[in-house]
Amino acid sequence: MDVLMTGANGTVGTAIADGLDRGFATLDAAGEADYHADVADYEAIRPAFEGRDAVVHLAGYASTDATWEEALTNNVVGTANVLRAADDAGVDRVVFASSNHVVGMYEADHAPELYEPGYDLLIDHTDPIRPDSHYGASKACGEAFGRQYTENHGIRFLALRIGTVNDPGYDHPYGDAELGVERGEWERGSEAYDRQVARMKGTWLSRRDCASLVERCLSADRRFEVLYGVSDNERRWFDIDHARAAVGYDPRDDGEEWDEPP
Repeated sequence: MDVLMTGANGTVGTAIADGLDRGFATLDAAGEADYHADVADYEAIRPAFEGRDAVVHLAGYASTDATWEEALTNNVVGTANVLRAADDAGVDRVVFASSNHVVGMYEADHAPELYEPGYDLLIDHTDPIRPDSHYGASKACGEAFGRQYTENHGIRFLALRIGTVNDPGYDHPYGDAELGVERGEWERGSEAYDRQVARMKGTWLSRRDCASLVERCLSADRRFEVLYGVSDNERRWFDIDHARAAVGYDPRDDGEEWDEPP
């Protein structure tokens, strides 16, 4: 299978590339890549799609602090361009990096109690979207574009509402808390530190589970799916049983297996 990955140099892109024994053609606006282009520029990205069997679309503005202009250009226009290019080139399948922030207001309503073990909330693909930001809404728009191209053009589209993926040195449920210590935002053992750990023990998607989920999406015989991308965390509030059933997702990691940073 000939696969193009957009946003290949980001945290999720490197997790996928590091974890899978396959090659990817790469497209990124910065850094080393086979194609250097911004997904907001259709003419610039179009040649990269020719002859591909599938696209893993990761490029975009990946933060809830996105302004409307940033979300519109990078996520809405960018995703629309990727799907248009995929359709024009006859690509069969697009795997789309959506976000848990498509349903982020559930977390806003239930935190911080939500982060504790045994809290009674589990969100699945049938629950209404509740974006918490322009970023979350732009990812919901991307999912809607995917449905449009499935219904009208026959492209297989699998959207992954990804939890928290970190770079290799922080690929554990203490990762965000440790990053905050390094940035001077809080001290280790503080209430803010502990809250970050508790949250990430629910949202963590390990790099190897991330790669495995994408691999399953590239091979599964599915037409359209919205799947939650977190590891098999005991205190997660996102359903992964649907991903198990739909694409055979078999996560190996659980945040509860960690009681301190490495």
